[in-house]
Amino acid sequence: KYSVVIDTGRAVVQARVVKSASGLIAPLDIDLSATPIIEWQWRAESVIADADNANSSTEDAPLRLVLAFDGDKSTLSLRERLFAERVKLLSGRDLPYASLMYIWGNHRAPESLIANPHTSRIQKLVVDAGKGKLRQWRKYRRNIVADYRRAFGTAPGRLIAVAIMTDTDNTASQSSAYYGDIRLAPAGPDEIGK
Repeated sequence: KYSVVIDTGRAVVQARVVKSASGLIAPLDIDLSATPIIEWQWRAESVIADADNANSSTEDAPLRLVLAFDGDKSTLSLRERLFAERVKLLSGRDLPYASLMYIWGNHRAPESLIANPHTSRIQKLVVDAGKGKLRQWRKYRRNIVADYRRAFGTAPGRLIAVAIMTDTDNTASQSSAYYGDIRLAPAGPDEIGK
């Protein structure tokens, strides 16, 4: 369940999840050359004790910021195209060419890159982890283009969606978290070319 609540005098999204997974998606069509930076805030209320995002049976996270990208799907391997077809049959939605997820991890250190167990076209980047920073608003500023290059080895296509997701379906647990402002921004002088 996602709802808008007031926290520290501002409207934020509260996510509450019990043995399930869902997300809120905002479709976009952005050329990242002008705004390659993403800034956001979030707050984890708890970690998911049994979660490990490298393992398909325990792939849960209290916080995820998901970026979806366009690209030439005909260049993907047969395995990747078949996986995308299965996802479409099950969900009724097209899988983007690539997805980069910023996550609150559990057992992996910040800056760890984790491939999705089912497809290389979904990569997870741990930006925070563990219990030490729970119940605190955390602010982030990331260079999407640099992070995409690190995850996929090429420049990103157009940014076609941003989503938030809190999930506990694999671990059959519960969690709550908060999401603050999310915005795209131009690169600063020290962030250009990174």
